[in-house]
Amino acid sequence: MTTEERIETSETRIFKAVFPNTTNHYDTLFGGTAMQLMDEVAFITATRFARKRVVTVSSDKIDFKKPIPAGTIVELIGRVAYVGKTSMKVNVEIYTEQMYSYEREKAIVGDFTFVAIDEFKKPIQIL
Repeated sequence: MTTEERIETSETRIFKAVFPNTTNHYDTLFGGTAMQLMDEVAFITATRFARKRVVTVSSDKIDFKKPIPAGTIVELIGRVAYVGKTSMKVNVEIYTEQMYSYEREKAIVGDFTFVAIDEFKKPIQIL
């Protein structure tokens, strides 16, 4: 399988409902909760691409473009954006959908860097 095919087949999409127990006093999704969901989707994407043990080593430039209110559906999309020798960058986007309309907006975008590791937690080649 080519690198491009691996990137395409590793794309990960997860849907979640935003319930009040995950929101702040403004009735919008906690930023930390959004980052946790993004890291989880990025981890799944990186693992599906590499098929090796991977760990998060950094998160870069997470842009909170729109608040995510309680009572909405979110879709998280993870895509491999860059592949190096032992590391890869995964871009994650969060879209909001209103439950009772077709309205959809991009709310958050961020990048996460992962490193493939062996059983001794030492970096190894991804490809």
